[in-house]
Amino acid sequence: MISLHSERGSFRAASCFPCSVVELYNWHCRPGALERLIPPWERTTVVSRKGGLDPGGQVTMRMHAGPIPYLWQALHIENRPNLYFRDIQTSGPFRHWLHTHRFAPSPEGACLEDHIEYALPGQSVLPRLGKLLVEPVLARTFRYRHATLRDDLSLHAYASQRPLRILISGASGVLGSALIPLLSTGGHKVWRLVRRQPKRSQGEIYWNPAKGLLNLAGLPPFDGVIHLAADNIGQGRWTKEKKQQVIDSRVQGTSLLAQELARCGHKPEVLLSASAVGFYGDCQDCCVVEENEPGSAFISDVCTQWEQAARPAEDAGIRTVFLRIGVVLTPRGGALARIMTSSAAGLNRRFGSGQQYISWIGVHDAISAMLHALVCKDLQGPVNIVAPNPVTNSELLGTLAQVLRRPLLPPVPAALVRLVFGQMGAEVLLHGCRASADKLLASGYRFRHPDLPSALSTLLGKA
Repeated sequence: MISLHSERGSFRAASCFPCSVVELYNWHCRPGALERLIPPWERTTVVSRKGGLDPGGQVTMRMHAGPIPYLWQALHIENRPNLYFRDIQTSGPFRHWLHTHRFAPSPEGACLEDHIEYALPGQSVLPRLGKLLVEPVLARTFRYRHATLRDDLSLHAYASQRPLRILISGASGVLGSALIPLLSTGGHKVWRLVRRQPKRSQGEIYWNPAKGLLNLAGLPPFDGVIHLAADNIGQGRWTKEKKQQVIDSRVQGTSLLAQELARCGHKPEVLLSASAVGFYGDCQDCCVVEENEPGSAFISDVCTQWEQAARPAEDAGIRTVFLRIGVVLTPRGGALARIMTSSAAGLNRRFGSGQQYISWIGVHDAISAMLHALVCKDLQGPVNIVAPNPVTNSELLGTLAQVLRRPLLPPVPAALVRLVFGQMGAEVLLHGCRASADKLLASGYRFRHPDLPSALSTLLGKA
């Protein structure tokens, strides 16, 4: 006869953090905590939530078992502030799931222990089923969760010493959707610019850059503004219409926002306005810094106009930072997601010569650098948001193949790239940029993942 205990599995993960128990518990109470802890390699999204950590709070998530989607519903059943809280699965794949998050002081500051009791259907017949199927996934997940939490707390220790009111455009994009949970778990209040009917109770503000519509009157003064909205430049061939759309989506929105901020009675202290390392054009293996002149490519012209559109805010005395963002790596979107969805059989060895440099940055460092730039008063003007160790196209694809344990396929000739993708393929895939991160480093920012193998291993759950 199998006992009840043997029918259930038990998993524990514990880590200590450089903060107080109160700070650690409060982090978990804030909006965005769950989103920060969801591993990026999992196709998981929060569908709905009701309440917080107190009994009765509910969360519904859409998850996947391989290609099959399902809904997971969790219910908070107990909460002892600064001691522990518990939640159970009310709908999902497990026959039993009880998760206790326990907090305690430690010599380093505070300790968090995640204890999960679980049971799968059929586990009473095959008691080792959980050990084989569940616990390796849990170990990988909580290793990521605790490492991300530790890095976030270290960042907030200096960047979130007082709560800020922050306005964001492009909130639903790859960067915006990752940035907002980071800001809100730091205690900051976020408002979003949206192009649909706004929900004012949720901090949404309507704008329409094409029609010049934006009204910031009657709102509390913002401490900072982060402008990320822009059309995706790396999708589709660059027809005449597409090029104009790329320019308009950047110039119209930036100009409208900068002019409105300049007219505010209570101006924000800082505006972070997105740009890209495409500003420098095709610079081969030359290491470019923020003082370099723009290149001659279409992307260079786009970035130049993009940055110039923010000048009204700068002229009005608002500290303005032009975020020259590199290739942001995340399996949730952008270049890395496109490469992975097309590489089931393997990865191409290179595009063209493969010697073109890629100034990359992991998504966690990209958004952390933005929060750093928001509060670092020494940063202004253009700042390269890139990792300190750029790699060639061949190195990127080779490292990704190693991390994913997929074979390398024959290279893609440059002529084929130009034939299929036209000018977009030439500038995005064949041009190179080796941008320096020295200005960001000199301002005091410290990277979570300064090298490509550690960044990819963390983002893809292969650490």
